[in-house]
Amino acid sequence: MISQATIFMLVLLVIALLAKNQSLLIAVLVLLVIKFIGVGDKVFPFFQQKGISLGVTIITIAVLTPIATGEIGFKQMGEAIRSSYAWVALLSGVVVALIAASGIDLLKNDPHITTALVLGTILAVAVFNGVAVGPLIGAGIAYLTMKVVQWLGSFWG
Repeated sequence: MISQATIFMLVLLVIALLAKNQSLLIAVLVLLVIKFIGVGDKVFPFFQQKGISLGVTIITIAVLTPIATGEIGFKQMGEAIRSSYAWVALLSGVVVALIAASGIDLLKNDPHITTALVLGTILAVAVFNGVAVGPLIGAGIAYLTMKVVQWLGSFWG
């Protein structure tokens, strides 16, 4: 008998194919292969514990690669800081990183929120061609929103 988890993954595989979303397709296929070859019990906990950190590291490597290759150097950095758009980007990067940091504990500790965020990310990746960094920033936004609601609730009893 096929498990509910496998059926869910197969549905995601179909969604990935229909949406022509390579990232979701690869992720689902990798997880299904791990599951079917029988190493899921060992690998899945590692992915759950370290996956976000590894993903952020890989994204950081991709972002820093132009510096490592010499495409971006001090000259380009100096030119960039003279641009108002660069300052907006810098401030946005700081704000997003702080928001995402607030969401890490939420993702680790609240399974209901995690499920909703994962479903939202799957929807965004599959249907809207989004990028799967959504759970981290989504958790941060959810965390901040919850705190604002709690704060506002303190005024109304």
